[in-house]
Amino acid sequence: MRPLTLKKPKPMLEVAGKPLLHHIWEFLPHEIDEVILVVGYKAEMIKKYFGKNFLGKKIRYVHQKTKKGTADALFLAKRYLNQNEKFLLLYADDLHDKKSIEMCVKTEQGLLVCPTKNPREFGVVVADAQGSIIEIAEKPKKPKSNIAAVGVYVLDNRVFKYKPTRNQNGEYHLTSMIEQMIKDHPMRAIKTNFWHPIGHPKDLKTAEKILKKKK
Repeated sequence: MRPLTLKKPKPMLEVAGKPLLHHIWEFLPHEIDEVILVVGYKAEMIKKYFGKNFLGKKIRYVHQKTKKGTADALFLAKRYLNQNEKFLLLYADDLHDKKSIEMCVKTEQGLLVCPTKNPREFGVVVADAQGSIIEIAEKPKKPKSNIAAVGVYVLDNRVFKYKPTRNQNGEYHLTSMIEQMIKDHPMRAIKTNFWHPIGHPKDLKTAEKILKKKK
């Protein structure tokens, strides 16, 4: 996303006059009353915009000093998660459909998926006819399907029993934990109605057109 991210963290890049993270906030179901934000690069910009409470949801900030991946970010938030409750995990740089997230929240454990032309760029999911996940792999060189995990997960504390593996880039991915967990605990793949990943500057313009059309 450079040069756009030289002055702003990616979640603060604007689409239709609002930061990406603001749009994501508006997708959150009413069941969510508290948000844990894992921040790092230019965290002060995010904290200034969202404060301690935003749109009626309490906020806790957790600092990830070194970029070690999604699994590391989740472990940093662990101390604020209740042991007997499931939680919703989202990445901060994609646009989603609120109804799909609400549908995912109703599952015991699940994640949203969507067909993609470029599965090598995402976590790739293989599911059976009933929607139970059989395999999941992060950015595989030889994808076994074209179904991408879109960065929306409903999990509980069982996920922390599984140690993430280190990727070649030095990061620890959440998908490596889920890959182990599904052998012991079933997890559903739910097809989303809408997903627009933001990976390149041109995606911001496309997202703006989509949001205007939806309105």
